[in-house]
Amino acid sequence: MQKGEQWALPARDRGPARALVRDYVDSRRRLSEFYMYGLVVLLILLFIRNPLVQSIVPLIVLLAVMIMLTEGIFIGRRARTLVQERLPGESTQGVRLYAAMRALQIRRLRMPKPRIKPGESF
Repeated sequence: MQKGEQWALPARDRGPARALVRDYVDSRRRLSEFYMYGLVVLLILLFIRNPLVQSIVPLIVLLAVMIMLTEGIFIGRRARTLVQERLPGESTQGVRLYAAMRALQIRRLRMPKPRIKPGESF
């Protein structure tokens, strides 16, 4: 599964459309990759008993959620368009959510592992 071989992948990761979407998401560094790291920092900030920090943290969380939603929408649209262009006739059902969820994962923890490095063409 770590190598991305088709026979070992779960059903949600199988098929040429999903492989193309994985390569698209893995081809660039995105802000959403660092979302989980930011959540750890915000969690630590929640334990600081300073009124200024306590009033700013919820706003930062709201801003981060809005950024992730917006980025997820754009990633999903582009992934769906890409599948329609490169793989005509292939089903695009679930591709947008698949792309957005993969973009939210920490790069090192993604399964199957990325086949390409950031900056490479796919």
